[in-house]
Amino acid sequence: MNELTITLDHPDAAFTPGGRIAGKVEWRLAAAPDAMELRLVWYTEGKGTQDAEIVQTMRYDHPIAADSHTFELTAPVGPHSFSGTLISLLWALELVTDSEDHATRQPIVIAPAGKEIELHSA
Repeated sequence: MNELTITLDHPDAAFTPGGRIAGKVEWRLAAAPDAMELRLVWYTEGKGTQDAEIVQTMRYDHPIAADSHTFELTAPVGPHSFSGTLISLLWALELVTDSEDHATRQPIVIAPAGKEIELHSA
């Protein structure tokens, strides 16, 4: 059984730029990986080419097969989470083994007032 979880201190998973993103990562794997990595990423969904960027990482070298760690990151000033007719920009935390065989994703919002910006066509 391989299980990876990300639990946020802020239950609505919405953050303002420059705000504190904190929580706990946990994993239970059949074998200990060489490393685990927590990533703060943004990515686009919708029409056209998908873009993505890893903005921050926390690396856990030589972890045991089952472990947990608290974390704290700072939400970047941008880009802001938005949802439009053709494209959306989304943020997430990803917990990934070094081999990328196992991963989990926790969607979050980073935007002013901690609310996704909704773009509407005129």
